[in-house]
Amino acid sequence: MWYAPHSGFNNQLLEFKHAVLIAGILNRTLVVPPVLDHHAVALGSCPKFRVVEPNDIRISVWDHVIELLQGGRYISIAEVIDISSLVSSGLVRVIDLRDFVSIWCGISLDLACYNDSMLQSSVSKSLKQCGSLLAGFRGNIEKCIYAINEDCRTTVWTYHVDGHEDGILDSFQPNDQLKQKKKISYVRRRRDVFRALGPGSEVESASMLAFGSLFSAPYKGSESYVDIHESHQDQRFLSLMEKIKFLPYVPEVMNAGKEFAKATINAPFLCAQLRLLDGQFKNHHKATFDGLRQKLESLMQKGPLPIHIFVMTDLPRNNWTDTYLGDLTNDAHNYKVHFLREDDHLVMQAAKKLTTAGYGQRFIPNSVSRIGKKYCSNQRLPDVLLYVEQAVCSCASLGFIGTPGSTIAENIELMRKFGSCSR
Repeated sequence: MWYAPHSGFNNQLLEFKHAVLIAGILNRTLVVPPVLDHHAVALGSCPKFRVVEPNDIRISVWDHVIELLQGGRYISIAEVIDISSLVSSGLVRVIDLRDFVSIWCGISLDLACYNDSMLQSSVSKSLKQCGSLLAGFRGNIEKCIYAINEDCRTTVWTYHVDGHEDGILDSFQPNDQLKQKKKISYVRRRRDVFRALGPGSEVESASMLAFGSLFSAPYKGSESYVDIHESHQDQRFLSLMEKIKFLPYVPEVMNAGKEFAKATINAPFLCAQLRLLDGQFKNHHKATFDGLRQKLESLMQKGPLPIHIFVMTDLPRNNWTDTYLGDLTNDAHNYKVHFLREDDHLVMQAAKKLTTAGYGQRFIPNSVSRIGKKYCSNQRLPDVLLYVEQAVCSCASLGFIGTPGSTIAENIELMRKFGSCSR
């Protein structure tokens, strides 16, 4: 089973969890994708019923995968997130996308890395042909591939032992104003993933099951696409749910964050995650800063000074002037502001260690000879700044202030809840 991740990293992580869950329910091997560039592929808006078609988002992801391979920038999400306990539990089987492509498409991905335009062109053509098949552009092929073209406009995936919700209307539907304005007629139904796609279904005989997006978020009392929860008596399912509640970063990332907190900050500190430029957040600077200001005023009353603050933000450092961040930086008596940059030695070392570890190649079933194989000797160092920043924030003993609605903030809260820093 494969799917089409998209948007920022933490959205991709949420999709990965949903993919693990569904693959486990359906007893299918999950094809583990790479980390896509931030917003290289976008879905659209489920609440507005304006999203990219599943076929199109699958092919967009595939094209970006080829770009990552040829640019030496491919890194599996399993090289960033530690899935070792998940895989060793036997609750789900996984295979790295690169190995899957080599087997399924019969293409040596090492050839995609050579600096030879003719060779790269030939490999790209073969990969695009295989991608077209996997994306479902050639339709569903019996006993080969089944492409799921239902998305959040029409479907909410559920799972119950008795399948009692299968086919019923979801509580969230497009309102009359939206129907009239956008001229849409979608009806959202709740569908049991096991009944629709499991044993006994028309999908059962297909070797490959291809989803589009698996992103989901709460909205108006429902979920936008995946609504699978723990109200279940299946022990295997409950164990899988427990496993995916929190998937930690790999040790190379966590150790870098802990080192920065201990050696550089070297004091109790507050973490502030401030999303200021991207999408829905760019017009809410004041509200975002207000939460931080209130927290700092509270800490000021307790002392001691200066208050150490670790800031992770998408606002470039040279744009801090005339913002609250600039004020904090200039007030050296009361505040000591810390931050990381992509080219900092600690971040670069974490990237090198992560690349050397090669986690994505450790979980390859039935292919012992391939374990440890690394593709493309010209691999560039991955950008690990976001991961290390989150690791630092998990160690903030004075608390955490995050941007409301940000999946980055949600993941940091989860890391703090599960005690990532003390592991």
